[in-house]
Amino acid sequence: MANFIDRRLNSKNKSTVNRQRFIRRYKSQIKKSVEQAINKRGVTDVDRGENITITKKDLSEPIFHQDKGGVKDRVHPGNDQFVTGDQIKRPPQQQGQGSGEGDASDSGEGDDDFVFSISKDEYLNLLFEDLELPNLEKNQLDKLIDYKTVRSGYCAEGVASNIDIVKSLQGSIARRIAMTSGKRKELKILESELTVLVDDKHEHIQEIKSLKDQITILENKISKVPFIDTFDLRFRNFAKQPVPTSKAVMFCLMDVSGSMDQATKDIAKRFYILLYLFLTRTYKTIDVVYIRHHTQAKEVDEQEFFYSQETGGTIASSALELMVKIMAERYNESEWNIYAAQASDGDNWADDSPRCKKLLTESILPKARYFSYIEITQRPHQTLWQQYQQVALSSEHFAMQHIETVEDIYPVFRELFKKNNKKAA
Repeated sequence: MANFIDRRLNSKNKSTVNRQRFIRRYKSQIKKSVEQAINKRGVTDVDRGENITITKKDLSEPIFHQDKGGVKDRVHPGNDQFVTGDQIKRPPQQQGQGSGEGDASDSGEGDDDFVFSISKDEYLNLLFEDLELPNLEKNQLDKLIDYKTVRSGYCAEGVASNIDIVKSLQGSIARRIAMTSGKRKELKILESELTVLVDDKHEHIQEIKSLKDQITILENKISKVPFIDTFDLRFRNFAKQPVPTSKAVMFCLMDVSGSMDQATKDIAKRFYILLYLFLTRTYKTIDVVYIRHHTQAKEVDEQEFFYSQETGGTIASSALELMVKIMAERYNESEWNIYAAQASDGDNWADDSPRCKKLLTESILPKARYFSYIEITQRPHQTLWQQYQQVALSSEHFAMQHIETVEDIYPVFRELFKKNNKKAA
């Protein structure tokens, strides 16, 4: 297969426009490949680009041509086995025949499917298209973090690299006009008088000499006005302007009891990665808080969150209680947009599940923008799922989905965050 690399410069964005037109034209095929890729890629590779394959038949152009028309009867010589309406069996595959999808060629080269690469931004745009954050609301603006430099007029002092030549020349011309306008008018009058005396038939030697002396004096005065002066210099002025940004915090809650194996944790991690990437498209400042629990909850770093081994039973309310405590201490709901995702295999003490429901409805959901719960299991649902179902019916800030395999991650994510799924508050 031949690889073509276009290293030409984007003259007037011509190549960029053609690329976007191609992506729009084959959007359905590209999007299908992107959705399939999310389940095959490693967790650490979710934020890079992707190689997209489009089958050759999807790239073929329709051709219109004229037919001879009419009904024709054709006789094919050598047919002594079939009559009209018979179905012909597919011939058996010959030994040594290739299994590729490309077309064979007598020149030794086949015609493969079309493969091209999309960038990280294009990949994420296709991945999160038609998705939105429910209950999206930007809280208090944090104006002490980000600033942008903007033009702020002109000033009379500055560094040489910021000199505005055009503005300085305009000031020089204006100054010279103002300082010499009176002398130029007087010079014009003297020149007119000199012309009259020179054209006169009588001799005016003394008058002509006096006028020429006055003209010379005025011309010298005009010429001594400097072309440009330090007073004329104008420098481009720049000022730092605060950029309004909003902050978000993402709480990751996960059951790490003995019933949660590493494969289940990896599925949860992929979901958390998707949620984090999705939030980065809306918020510039994002804090991530990892809370793991069995019978007790603890705030940990990412490595311990996903890979530390624990044993014992499950009390899910311990993680919710720790989340409420951290929110009260560090993340005021008036300053932070709070999002949370909880992953579990559904195993929980039956007496603790009503406690989880109470914590969600009374302490967390009134302050959080969105809370999503995913249950990763192939077993029947237990009491925690049943209690959370009641929460989902009464709160639009809460959503829950069931995941069985890795292939379910992206469809479940789209279901949780599809547009118009929840009304913004």
